[in-house]
Amino acid sequence: MDGGSGTRLDIAVDGADQVAPDLWLVKGGGAAHTREKVVAAAADRFLVIVSSNKLVDRIAPPVPLEVLRFGLAATLRRLSELGPAEVREGAAPTPEGNVIVDFLGPVADPSELAEALAAVPGVVEHGLFPPALVSEVLVGRNGSVERLARPR
Repeated sequence: MDGGSGTRLDIAVDGADQVAPDLWLVKGGGAAHTREKVVAAAADRFLVIVSSNKLVDRIAPPVPLEVLRFGLAATLRRLSELGPAEVREGAAPTPEGNVIVDFLGPVADPSELAEALAAVPGVVEHGLFPPALVSEVLVGRNGSVERLARPR
């Protein structure tokens, strides 16, 4: 994708680290979830392909966060008000040169947590992808493919 305004994609295809029954996703194991979320939001359809071991009953930590280097200690202090968070050991910088932090606190309600994480100054983006972004999930299971679609 270029930086042009009005850029749309017909379809974006990617994987996920976790997929809940309501199609909340966790992405960011590879530290590019900010770019991946931009691409997913620009696409008319966002198709997620995973193996069955990525299906979870409910979203659980860690939730990857892209965090600015500037003010990192202050950002970590604010995050600690929500739950434990730590800089990912040995992680390369994100494509934008930022730091990956894993939020290790509870994920009772992904929507509420997404809102709370987004409100912390210094957090560029979180790895929680809402069901509204997801068109369909294809799950590889024992040589077959199961389709999970977002309710319309």
